[in-house]
Amino acid sequence: MSTSEDVVVRPARVDDVDAVCAFGEAHVPPHYTPLIGADAARQQVTDWWRPEQIRAAVTAGQLLVAVAHDRIVGVAQHAREGVDVVIYKLYVDPSRRGHGLGPRLIEAVVASLPPDVARLLIEHFAGNARAGAFYEREGFAVERVDRSATGRPELDVVWRARVVPGRAGAGSVADV
Repeated sequence: MSTSEDVVVRPARVDDVDAVCAFGEAHVPPHYTPLIGADAARQQVTDWWRPEQIRAAVTAGQLLVAVAHDRIVGVAQHAREGVDVVIYKLYVDPSRRGHGLGPRLIEAVVASLPPDVARLLIEHFAGNARAGAFYEREGFAVERVDRSATGRPELDVVWRARVVPGRAGAGSVADV
């Protein structure tokens, strides 16, 4: 049985870029194809897992990786958006799900936040009910839903927010 005990969560390095891209290629299409269709799943890799984009996130300090036995088993990418930080990528190798690695990646993002950030946002496709349930358990409340231009409800983007305890201005999500 896989556990998260043998996993190190750390900031990604430039020499991780190819492995992060390979992780996306290996895990994003099989995960998303049943949820949003093969074309849209492939487009996710094309749009968001390019080496130049991953390298820029690494250089900016916006990408964390979970590594077990020299293999990437999880990825979290975040970026500042106004006064908030958004987690744009949160992926765990399917063989590692259910062992606490997703929450560890989220907490690593929280630990890396600048002190003035009081809210953490995350987004997911409406068709990804498993992600929605996970984020709900992790304290992220639905803030809004952006409708997809395609008219396909599974491609709507659900935005969730969670306050960062102990931060200035950190009230309830409803307060903001």
